[in-house]
This record gives sequence, structure tokens and C-alpha cells, in this order.
Amino acid sequence: MSDPRDWIAAIQLPGMGASTLARLADAGVAAFDLFNLSPSDLKALSLRSATRHALTDSMRVDALFQQADTWIEQAHNHGWTLLALDHPFYPDLLRQLTDPPALLWVWGSGELLSMPQLAMVGSRQATREGLRSAYRFADELTKGGLIITSGLARGIDGAAHQAAVDNRAATLAVLGTGLDQLYPRANQSLARSIVEYGGAIISEYPPGTAPRAGHFPRRNRIISGLSVGTLVVEAATRSGSLITARQALENGREVFALPGSIHNPLSRGCHALIKEGAHLVETSHDILAQLGPMLGALSDSVRAPSEEKAEEPDDPLLASIPFSPVGFDQLAQEHGLQAGELQQALMRLELQGLIEMRGAMIQRC
Repeated sequence: MSDPRDWIAAIQLPGMGASTLARLADAGVAAFDLFNLSPSDLKALSLRSATRHALTDSMRVDALFQQADTWIEQAHNHGWTLLALDHPFYPDLLRQLTDPPALLWVWGSGELLSMPQLAMVGSRQATREGLRSAYRFADELTKGGLIITSGLARGIDGAAHQAAVDNRAATLAVLGTGLDQLYPRANQSLARSIVEYGGAIISEYPPGTAPRAGHFPRRNRIISGLSVGTLVVEAATRSGSLITARQALENGREVFALPGSIHNPLSRGCHALIKEGAHLVETSHDILAQLGPMLGALSDSVRAPSEEKAEEPDDPLLASIPFSPVGFDQLAQEHGLQAGELQQALMRLELQGLIEMRGAMIQRC
């Protein structure tokens, strides 16, 4: 196992992408070797000229390692860990990709990366029904023994992570930014809860990396690559969620899609996947039945909601919401809550299917 400094320096080299580093690793050339080979040996590796020139420029190499030292110190100060491609705890499923990330920055429990995971993805602009479905499936599948992996985005991602957090269960979020640049900011509290309850936040991007449009399709390959299967809840016909699902299919992983109304444009992506061979699912049993033989002894404790009546939580806020509409401001005043606190609490109740919010009016279901 090589020094993470070597990998951090290597990923900064011009023209040195994840697929190139993976190709070199398969050929037995580790990051450490790159900085110790002769110019003729480097040329034999079929590297770009810009990469070779950078490797033979001692001042430039020194600068790369100085940056590596800075980032490693930052990781140490934040309690992050680093998993390089040759680390024994690097997840095997992810290593199977043609372009696995050379280095993973991990905040939280790194052991989760090698546990059975199901990716859950979908629209950022999800419908209320889509959010409820994502929450319910994540809730049941978490209890069924799977780690829910998603992207911490608004919409379906957030609902899936929230279900795990509400169960005090582990979930894994993959970022398209550095770990110090949590995005979206609205989900920063959710991110901290994920780590608090034994989950993890990971990224292939170093500290200081801001959100960029091209990063999110790239991080999607990690979401599907870590997982034995991918569930798409709602997605338009052209979306990152469909890219994630098709990457999963290309890597030989199972893909599941939740059907919806033919009048809902966010159902069309799921319907397209089903036509292409994705498993149509209606309950969590459909997923566990498919993955169970593959993974061995998955828990059989998940039951469809129709099999037993769910108990409503003992929640003072829920108890104060009538079955007729009540105003947001009235609830805030009754419970002495700030608007943001109340909004978060109401969103959790709505995801659980216990209330319905219509603008500034709330009513119990």
C-alpha cells in the first residue's frame, strides 16, 4: 500500500485522469512509481507529453507534494480518512469500474463502503408522491439490511437519506464537491446527521473543490459503482438519474424503476428504463427478492405497509395538527419554533405521509 501523498500528487498531474491511473495500476505501476521512473520508462507507459514533462520537472513535482501535505493536514484536522486505489479497504465493487476514483476522501465510517448498498436516485424537483415513495422505500430497505447510497441532492436523494437518519441507521452520501464544500447548503444539517448516526460522506474531489456542473455526472458513477443495484424513483427522460442507472446496467448491476402516472413527466424516465430491461418494482419486497440470492442472507423482516398498520409517532407537533387546514404561523406560535425549525419538522412528517402541506396551510392525513 503506497503513501496517499503519492496519489494526491498524481491526481494533480495534467492529463492524469481516473481511467489512466486505473490502467497503470492494473499494469502494476503505482502512484509512487510514477515519480521514480526514468523519462524513457515514462514514455513506454503511453502517457501524454504534458504528463511526462510535469513528472520530470522537479520544481513542479515538489509543488504537487507540498499541496498534498496541505490537504492531508486538512483531512487530519477534520477527522477525514483517505482510501487510495491500492488500499486494502478500498471497495471491490468500485474497483471493478474502468475509471474508479484513484482516491476517496471519507468523512465518517469508511467500513460502509464495502457493505451491501442500494443506490437510490431521482429528480431534484420530485413530486410529493415521489418524495414519499423514496422515503418509504429507503425506510423499508434500510430495515431489510441494505445501506442506502445517494448523492445528498435535493428531492429524492434527500428523502432517501432522511429516512435512514430518522431510523438512526447508516447511509452513504457521495458528493460532487470537496468534503468542505457541502452542496446544497440546505442539506448541511442532514449531512452532519448522516455522520452522527454512523453513515459516511465521501468524495473523489480534494478539499476546496466547489460545485461544478461536470462533477455531478462523474460522481454518479461512484454512486452506482458502490452499489449492487440502483433504484430510480422519479426521473425525466434526460437526467443524471438515468445516466446513473445506465452506468449501473453497463457494469452488470441490477436496476430497478418505480412506475408512475403516464401524465407525470417525471415517470417517463422510469418507464424508459423498464422498457430497456430494468425491474419494475411496486414494493421493497421486489428489490429484496431480487438481491437476496445475490447477497446471501439479507433480512426478511421488511413488510409491505399494507400488511400491518403503521403506528403513528408520539409527536407533540403531529398531535396539534388537525385534519382540517391550519396555518404555518399558528403552529410556529403554538410550539415556539423558528420558521426553519418548523419547516424541517413538517417536511419530515410529510415524508412519512402523516401530513400534507399546501403553501402556508398544513393538515393531517
